[in-house]
Amino acid sequence: MANAQVNGQWYPPEWPERIRALAAGALTPVTPRRAATVMLLKDPGPAVHMLRRRTSMAFAGGAYAYPGGGVDPRDHDRAVGWAGPTRAWWAERLGVAEADAQAIVCAAVRETYEEAGVLLAGPDAGTVVGDTTGDDWEADRAALVARELSFAEFLDRRGLVLRSDLLGAWARWITPEFEARRYDTWFFVAALPEGQRTRNASTEADRTVWITPGEAAAGYDRGELLMMPPTIATLRALTEYGTAAGALAGAAGRDLTPVLARARLADGEIVLSWPGHEEFTRHVPTTAGTGAETGGAPA
Repeated sequence: MANAQVNGQWYPPEWPERIRALAAGALTPVTPRRAATVMLLKDPGPAVHMLRRRTSMAFAGGAYAYPGGGVDPRDHDRAVGWAGPTRAWWAERLGVAEADAQAIVCAAVRETYEEAGVLLAGPDAGTVVGDTTGDDWEADRAALVARELSFAEFLDRRGLVLRSDLLGAWARWITPEFEARRYDTWFFVAALPEGQRTRNASTEADRTVWITPGEAAAGYDRGELLMMPPTIATLRALTEYGTAAGALAGAAGRDLTPVLARARLADGEIVLSWPGHEEFTRHVPTTAGTGAETGGAPA
């Protein structure tokens, strides 16, 4: 990837070619896989927990992101120990069927545990587990990562219920149609439970940080912190909140209309844009090798 960007925008180097193929009708979009990611917050700040993807990774190497990942289909299939707003409430909030809502919320909680060691669950609707760093917890976490244990089975074995009331739905972004791997991702906010602490439990991350959204956005603007559009967009939206509780309260009014990149032909180039997020607009030549791309980081 060329390093001529004026900020920390990261784009896959294969995007221009795939955009041209999509515009020419030579590329069939991949169906996006559902996923969830969590902006874990703690006061003062609030600070947000972020992972840096290993620089050796082919996709978004060195980019900062939040704990998250794809939905496990098994979480559609059986009742999960549940507390907080009902599945029907979440279905309406997320704009999906009840079974899908359960799976998406489960993915948010499970991935936070798998990648950060933080578990948004407790013995009942009014409690949350404490320290989750013991060897027995680690064995269960590893089994979840390996998909040897479903999240529902994990909760059942430990006599826990998922605390859906500890999550706030924040945004929804869908990977552009020209991408080879696509995700329909719901972003959530949650406060770090008392007695728990984060750790880098992800095999895809080489470091983790607690950083305020303002500091992270400033690092991105200086070109010091690489991020993909959904990450920096959600960070900027968090900067108006002074506490984790304030951000959670603010989530209730957030618009979950999906954000999907658009590519259109104009004046001999492809204009790539994200509706409502003009800072990510970039221009791609319609013919390969016709010059540098503009509007963000050349790939």
